[in-house]
Amino acid sequence: MVRRAHAQRSVFEVLLPDGDKLWDDELRTIDEILDDDELVELVVAVLRRRHPLSSRRGRLGTPATVVLRMLLLKHLRDWSFDECEREVRGSLVYRAFCRVDCERVPDAKTLIRLAQLLGPETLKPMLERLVQVARQRRVTRGARLRVDTTVVETNIHYPTDSSLLADGVRVLTRTMRRVAERVGSGTRHVRDRRRSVRRRVFEIDQLTRAAGRGSAATHARRTSRVTVLYREVMAITRAVVRDAERVRQRLTSRQDVVATLGRRLEDTAALVRRVLAQTRARVLHGDTHYPDKLLSIFEPQTEVIRKGKAAKPTEFGKVVKLQEAEHQLITDYTVCPTRVPDGELWVPALDWHTQLFGRAPQLAVADSSFSSRANAVAAQARGVRRVALPQGRGQSRPRWFRRALRWRTGCEGQISVLKHRHGLARSRYRGMDGMHRWVGLGVIAHDLIVLGRAGPPGRHRRYA
Repeated sequence: MVRRAHAQRSVFEVLLPDGDKLWDDELRTIDEILDDDELVELVVAVLRRRHPLSSRRGRLGTPATVVLRMLLLKHLRDWSFDECEREVRGSLVYRAFCRVDCERVPDAKTLIRLAQLLGPETLKPMLERLVQVARQRRVTRGARLRVDTTVVETNIHYPTDSSLLADGVRVLTRTMRRVAERVGSGTRHVRDRRRSVRRRVFEIDQLTRAAGRGSAATHARRTSRVTVLYREVMAITRAVVRDAERVRQRLTSRQDVVATLGRRLEDTAALVRRVLAQTRARVLHGDTHYPDKLLSIFEPQTEVIRKGKAAKPTEFGKVVKLQEAEHQLITDYTVCPTRVPDGELWVPALDWHTQLFGRAPQLAVADSSFSSRANAVAAQARGVRRVALPQGRGQSRPRWFRRALRWRTGCEGQISVLKHRHGLARSRYRGMDGMHRWVGLGVIAHDLIVLGRAGPPGRHRRYA
């Protein structure tokens, strides 16, 4: 049954009468903000949708307040689920912050299941509510807007055709073995070809690493040997795909857990066929610009992104747009389903800022990737007084323009903070929904720290 909170006395009242002195000011302010009824109600609505009658029947579940606070604490401290469970269980302060107090701390598996319920339809209103709280506390008033993009990588290894084929063989074989264990005598023996693939993939890696050494004749022999090995790996992979198809056809009439494994076999086999097609085009036909290349069996939504960085010229993940107002408060984020030019994200950012604050910003600034005459005109048409979109060097710029560009460089620092403090360098959640959840919780955790450092409401504050 869905509950808002535990009904009991605080652990500090029971065990430690002066326990509030253990709190730091930042965490205390965040604790006050999370007492907001609208934030808790968003999580309550999600928990109620999990089962139709869970609001009236069933055993008592984890309270919505505990779910909200433990997930946000996890991203505030950049912990894993196991670390979050362990730290909350062993700390009186974290028990009180998460409203667990003297009750049992939810384990990591429970947190994982509950976290999967949160999607953009919950996290976006939660972020919007935090922006309203920031306005009430006079942290921001929406007079400035800066926009930038970054790449959040998916949790994959470096993609090569040979390693993708090996992943496909491994996953298909593992799934077929699980089917055989559940069905028993109804399926034929599953042949394990993983070792054969691993040996050939290892040899391909060794030959590829030594590609720049030796004479031209040696290089030609290595290239010929790599082609032969790829043909062998592809032949083994096709045999495994055929086995998986035969196993799946035997499960078409099942309606239990085994049917779920059958659907997983079908989905994975479709991905492996894509890998076979792109490997054939690249290795056998020399087509290195194969369209819609698959980069991971486990994260098929991953894209190749090149943003011109010297340290990391190629990244594998998704483009994320971040927009900020004054006082380093992030007011919106967007995980782009497919790579789009940065300039196309400018107008939606302006419209959302206007909708959020009720008026257009006085200053809007972005880097040169957003610069175009059409974007500048669109911002002025929406009532932006000063638009700072640099379009090259050597031009004489007024003083306000130069100051705006200096303020814009703070985006780079904010992105660095998000990646190092809240883990936005690489998403640890699976799938596109997991990417949305990882980015959303990280952004909300960042805004909570901004509000926590700003202090209690009512204090005179100069807008930055």
